[in-house]
Amino acid sequence: MGKGRAAVRTQAKVAQAGRTDGHRWLWAGALALGLAAMIPAAHAQETAPAADAGATPAVGEKIIRSHGFSNFGDLKYPADFAHLDYVNPDAPKGGEISIFASGTFDSMNHYTREGRAGALSTIMTESLLADVDDEVSSAYCLLCESLEYPESQDWVIFHMRKDAKFSDGTPVTAQDVVFSHFLLLDQGLPSYAEAVRATIPKAEALDDYPVKSTFADGVPRKDLILQAGGVPVWSKAWYDKTGARLDKSSMQIGPGSGPYMLDSYDINRRIVYRRNPDYWGKDLPLMKGRSNFDTIRVEYFGDTSAAFEGFKAGEFTFRVENSSVSWATGYNFPAMAKGWVAKVELPNGNLPNASGFVLNLRRPQFQDLRVRQAIALMYNFTWTNDTLQYGLFKQRESFWQGSALEAKGVPEGKELADLETVKDKLDDPAILTEPPFVPHESGKQQLDRRNLRQALALMQEAGWIPDASGRLMKDGQTLKLEFLTEDPVMDRFIIPYVENLKRLGVDATFSRVDPAQYTNRERAFDWDMIFDSYNTGLEEGTGLTQRFGTDGLGDVFNPAGYATPAVDALAKTVVDAKSYDDMAAGVRAIDRIMRHDLFMVPTWYNPNYWVAYYDMFEHPDPLPPYALGYLDFWWFNADKAAALKSAGAIR
Repeated sequence: MGKGRAAVRTQAKVAQAGRTDGHRWLWAGALALGLAAMIPAAHAQETAPAADAGATPAVGEKIIRSHGFSNFGDLKYPADFAHLDYVNPDAPKGGEISIFASGTFDSMNHYTREGRAGALSTIMTESLLADVDDEVSSAYCLLCESLEYPESQDWVIFHMRKDAKFSDGTPVTAQDVVFSHFLLLDQGLPSYAEAVRATIPKAEALDDYPVKSTFADGVPRKDLILQAGGVPVWSKAWYDKTGARLDKSSMQIGPGSGPYMLDSYDINRRIVYRRNPDYWGKDLPLMKGRSNFDTIRVEYFGDTSAAFEGFKAGEFTFRVENSSVSWATGYNFPAMAKGWVAKVELPNGNLPNASGFVLNLRRPQFQDLRVRQAIALMYNFTWTNDTLQYGLFKQRESFWQGSALEAKGVPEGKELADLETVKDKLDDPAILTEPPFVPHESGKQQLDRRNLRQALALMQEAGWIPDASGRLMKDGQTLKLEFLTEDPVMDRFIIPYVENLKRLGVDATFSRVDPAQYTNRERAFDWDMIFDSYNTGLEEGTGLTQRFGTDGLGDVFNPAGYATPAVDALAKTVVDAKSYDDMAAGVRAIDRIMRHDLFMVPTWYNPNYWVAYYDMFEHPDPLPPYALGYLDFWWFNADKAAALKSAGAIR
């Protein structure tokens, strides 16, 4: 459930829109190379030989055919399922939902390495496999109708649907899939291309509709079928005709096969997508009750404060709130008082974002753990939550908070055994014998003097000695730390933290820059500390080394530049795990080590969604555990909308 990036990373922060594209495998995993790594179960096993040329299993090896793929256990939905359990199959089609995005955009190419892509610009694209929101590790055929692979998983063949079409009416074929695979390798993110080229070197069209991916010898098989099935499929004919490039910023985009098409845009003001009335997949069981709005409008604002004012005025109609101040005190405007706006908390079964203040370990001053510990002690969660967030949040401890992957207590069993295998690589042997790191406790004053004294002692141990004015000095230099942000909302959290650090003697500064400059500096790692998140999931696998290991040292997936030999070794243990329990034990061991290493000061999380909307939208009850899905399976109530419009609530 997690949610890959350079431009993709920035885009994901713009609008987490509730799985509108139906293939999280790409955005949350394939580009991040972080799809969960579990052994797949055999679904609908058959022993007959493969039907297509090039499908050559070992003698006696079973060929597995199915309508979907799961990393472990059985697929929830059988081949003849009528619709997903969590949708309303009779949801009416129609109406408009409008949301907001902050900042600017100068491209509709989601994959450009230049500029900023428009919000929801992946909504028009589909892949061979699509995920669902009530299973952790399953994907079902979308552009394909079935897939087959040998028990060895040395290759996979997807049998594509002959009725799948791009929005210009041309068929989606195996040639388009192969083209898209190699386009990403040639022009996509270098980190993606390097990893996939080494694992899926061969993709071939066996005919117009069967397409085969062959996996490299000597690499783990886990994730590879999902990786191959998660590639977005673009029109080869359009790229050939236009000469467009995936790595260049462009407002010109090709036809997609998804349920929505680009309707119009006004740069830095709005983007409108409209539902394709001729969408080829509208009657598929996988798609029933979904993509219900005629149009999706994205309104752009300079910042989140301006966006909230726009919502109050009815300039857009659906808002996922992330500001505790707004949630606690801001919803007293006239539209709310008149009952036009619904304000609700809805359960969120996903992992909380692994968010916090990230230290750039590429900076020499942050290499010493004692320095990082001292910096962390100056953040006061208790005061921040009580004073600035109305007590609405909980403090995050784990990178996999509240799940079976969270390290707790003293390590034991398989987790301890895994840690024993890397004990010679650990900086502190107490990791094997003590409970995991939990954030310090703080008092109700902004500056906790007990923590200040402890932080100062740590700094002095690390060789940073206060001068006559109280500034920490080492080798004639002050300890510099610049907080970088693009979001005005973060001012109220960062400024008190900076003030506390200055009391410690750190030469701390705060810089808020425009979104374009922030993007450039973030990508270049030209910062000391930022507020950011790591992608984690309820299952983990090959992506661990890109996010938390040596493979990701130069990658935006790993903003801190964190890597240790112990985590590198344990990540391989996770990838090689033969069961969920073994995978979970390995991740708990990694969680324990990373929390000890404290490269991110953990902050807060919210176990619920906060949403506000003009009361003309409806949703299934209950929602699925792993998505809010407001652009996916919510729908429009025309009668309520007419009443709101008549009352002047909306335009």
